[in-house]
Amino acid sequence: MPRLDHLILLIIDWAVLPVGIYAFVHALMQRADAFPAAGKLTKPAWLGITAGGTAAMLLFSLGGAGVMFWIAGLVAVLVYIVDVRPRVTEVQRGPRW
Repeated sequence: MPRLDHLILLIIDWAVLPVGIYAFVHALMQRADAFPAAGKLTKPAWLGITAGGTAAMLLFSLGGAGVMFWIAGLVAVLVYIVDVRPRVTEVQRGPRW
């Protein structure tokens, strides 16, 4: 029977994968000119960052030896979701009256 702490780590490990996939798909669907207009890196750069972050979360586990790569991947994806995504969406939406 698995211990509770291992079970919780496994749930967290798998729960963040859809977040990474969402970030990558969102970046993929945005216009390329919106990223520099928002003052962020280019679209290919963010596609690489979100894809690499998602791959790191998939390849390394939270409780394993590569936990630092897993954390770095999670941070990269969360930076896109929290910082880049709102700005890119705002730029594409245009000025509000």
